[in-house]
Amino acid sequence: MARRLLPLNGLRAFEASARNMSFKAAAEELHVTPAAISHQVKALEDMIGQKLFRRLTRQLVLTEAAQLALPDLQRGFEYLTHACRQLESEADDGVLTISVAPSFGAKWLVPRLVGFQEAHPEIEVRVAGADHLVNFDVEDVDAGVRFGRGTYEGLHVEKLFTVSVVPVCAPGLVTADPPLRDPCDLRHHTLLHYSALFLPNEASPAWSMWVKAAGLGGIDPNRGPKFNSYALLAEAALAGQGIALIDESVVDAEIASGRLVRLFCDQDFMTREFSYYLVYPLNRPRSRKIELFSDWILEEARRFRCGESMG
Repeated sequence: MARRLLPLNGLRAFEASARNMSFKAAAEELHVTPAAISHQVKALEDMIGQKLFRRLTRQLVLTEAAQLALPDLQRGFEYLTHACRQLESEADDGVLTISVAPSFGAKWLVPRLVGFQEAHPEIEVRVAGADHLVNFDVEDVDAGVRFGRGTYEGLHVEKLFTVSVVPVCAPGLVTADPPLRDPCDLRHHTLLHYSALFLPNEASPAWSMWVKAAGLGGIDPNRGPKFNSYALLAEAALAGQGIALIDESVVDAEIASGRLVRLFCDQDFMTREFSYYLVYPLNRPRSRKIELFSDWILEEARRFRCGESMG
């Protein structure tokens, strides 16, 4: 006998409605009207000869049959999603999209990327600059490099290297009135903050962490202007607008040239709390392009930690 065709639209409508316990919420999730969801669920009920919901006033209640079937149906959709991603991975194996913070991309990744392209000319690399944490479920991205503490649920995480988070400012502020000789002198100066949108608390360095680690009192760690990218934060520091708390590797060239001064060098309060990590989803197959890129960037990170030259 021929296999009975599954009414996928009806099954999706039922699963979304059951998970949200609302036709309206399911409609918003699936980008259709509530009437369309109700019609698809009713058609599914007619096909199987079984009620799935008891429709009460302003409330849906799953029938016993629906409660029994729902877990297997949800697992089935997970298997379908996994299979489709495998097909997409094989079909699009020649394109690799990497999400990175613009500052990391410009300062560290892009200058080295020619080495990967020369070794693997068959892979087209696309670098997507973004200061938010990429959502792999909805964005067309294969992997990302994140700066933080390394706790990323649902992702495979590979540590690249740890950096120092340090206060920096323009040279003129060091000898300003009042001068910057000791951490407690910060109370007399403007603090510049990195504050990206959509980042959870504690995901990036903050003056509140630094002040607490330094054991300082009498300083409001939240005052001062905020910037949603490290590039903008660095520019504000270069312009003499205040003291920035920043990943030292982002501004190492400016520090070396004397355009920025690293403050309180003998008092490094946040040396090893934050690192760069390569991340990619655990629920996707580890494709050849991800494997090759992972091997390459881990080796580049090892060389960087050892102080070797780029290439």
